[in-house]
Amino acid sequence: MIKSELVQRIAEHNPHLYQRDVENIVNAILDEIVAALARGDRVELRGFGAFSVKHRPARAGRNPRTGEHVPVDQKSVPFFKTGKEMRERLNRDPSAPEPAQASEASAS
Repeated sequence: MIKSELVQRIAEHNPHLYQRDVENIVNAILDEIVAALARGDRVELRGFGAFSVKHRPARAGRNPRTGEHVPVDQKSVPFFKTGKEMRERLNRDPSAPEPAQASEASAS
């Protein structure tokens, strides 16, 4: 899914919002996550995951074409760790009913 598809989906689920407003909201959220990471902060979204920055030290690399050793500068890279709830949902047995459906079925 790309960002425009995400905006479209959210707009479809919220017909009271204009698509341009949904796009502005999505952009604001993503911009704020990027700004927090640029400041060195960690961004945690409960049930979804946590974004953080990992720092890679400088090292000696190798040019794969020539085999020549080249210096690689230190750099910061974004890192995402999934939350427990997301991991559980991704690894759930597809034949098992949803938790909400299971309680409705037992009530009937």
